[in-house]
Amino acid sequence: MEQSIFELQYALDTFYFLVCGALVMWMAAGFSMLESGLVRSKNTTEILTKNVSLYAIASIMYFVCGYAIMYGKTWFLTGIVGDGVVGAEEPATYAPSADFFFQVVFVATAMSIVSGAVAERMKLWAFLLFAVVMTGFIYPMEGAWTWGEQEVFGLFQIKGKAEGVNFQDFAGSGIVHMAGAGAALAGVLLLGARKGKYGPNGEVNAIPGANLPLATLGTFILWMGWFGFNGGSQLATSSVGDANAVAVIFMNTNAAAAGGLVAALIVARILFGKADLTMALNGALAGLVAITAGPDTPSPLAATLIGAVGGVLVVFSIITLDKLKIDDPVGAISVHGVVGFFGVMVVPLTNTDASFGMQLLGALTIFGWVFITSFIVWYVIKLIMGIRVSEEEEFDGVDISECGMEAYPEFVSGSK
Repeated sequence: MEQSIFELQYALDTFYFLVCGALVMWMAAGFSMLESGLVRSKNTTEILTKNVSLYAIASIMYFVCGYAIMYGKTWFLTGIVGDGVVGAEEPATYAPSADFFFQVVFVATAMSIVSGAVAERMKLWAFLLFAVVMTGFIYPMEGAWTWGEQEVFGLFQIKGKAEGVNFQDFAGSGIVHMAGAGAALAGVLLLGARKGKYGPNGEVNAIPGANLPLATLGTFILWMGWFGFNGGSQLATSSVGDANAVAVIFMNTNAAAAGGLVAALIVARILFGKADLTMALNGALAGLVAITAGPDTPSPLAATLIGAVGGVLVVFSIITLDKLKIDDPVGAISVHGVVGFFGVMVVPLTNTDASFGMQLLGALTIFGWVFITSFIVWYVIKLIMGIRVSEEEEFDGVDISECGMEAYPEFVSGSK
């Protein structure tokens, strides 16, 4: 009987893990649609190529070395098999290969954040080369100090068995989202703004996206995928306690997204006198990022308020970055970086196991590591092959120069 119960739990938790992983993988489609909707039509093919390629690169690099760095497990190189055995000292509650799959879609998400921020002026192959380093080394290192709960190369951990080491980030407001934003910020600073974005007198010129229906679809896909992102981080659903926890996480995730969207929409109306769709979309994503560090502990009202604060923050952050002439076509640095930091720091308000001091230390460690190492990697790539297309290529659109084809040839070229 004990063996039968264990096998049933093992099967249920493995299946749940895989389904949630598939939902997170589907977020790659969300990022693709969101970003392709927010860039100009002449840059659509390249942004789609980046997104589908980075997912493949992340899958390979995390298999080759990333997972081993992050969790210290190398047995998967010779084949991933289940090791759940009743009576074992620490029997697995789900298939180890399911854990690998769930983790690899997270590293792909972190890299997807970078894609939108450097859109419309970065060389495709420079971006893909950076993706190799980001997914194979930079992300796994900070992941090892947090979720991996281990020291790597003698560097300290910020979550583990050591006394006082208790950084809390349930599903990755900092570990995934702020990390992606840190890498994006480093690239954007070296890359510079798009031509025509900022005027000689400091004015900010709007560069509208080509397909807002597509951007809205992308947001809905991300919203749906986030249930796997946060819900899957419970790691199990086969017991009453886990099932209840998963239900709470789903409920709070949805509440935070709703709060973020409504708050951003209201703030945009106050500031601009109009309902700004792009701000509303980013508000929903900001609410999701804000709740990701702790979706399991707040009440539904608290989750809605956390999301709403995230929605307000993202509007002002986007405006501020524009004033600083930091050009981010999709608002990724604001959504995932600024609000990711907020999400990490708000955890102690509802989670008694967290402390503001440890949360701050964890956030600074993650951002500092990712930003500095990313800046170095971007700079080396810039010296070797350059990271920005020519002014002429940028004017004509990177679709032609980088991919040799257009996403909308009938409309862009006017051909029959």
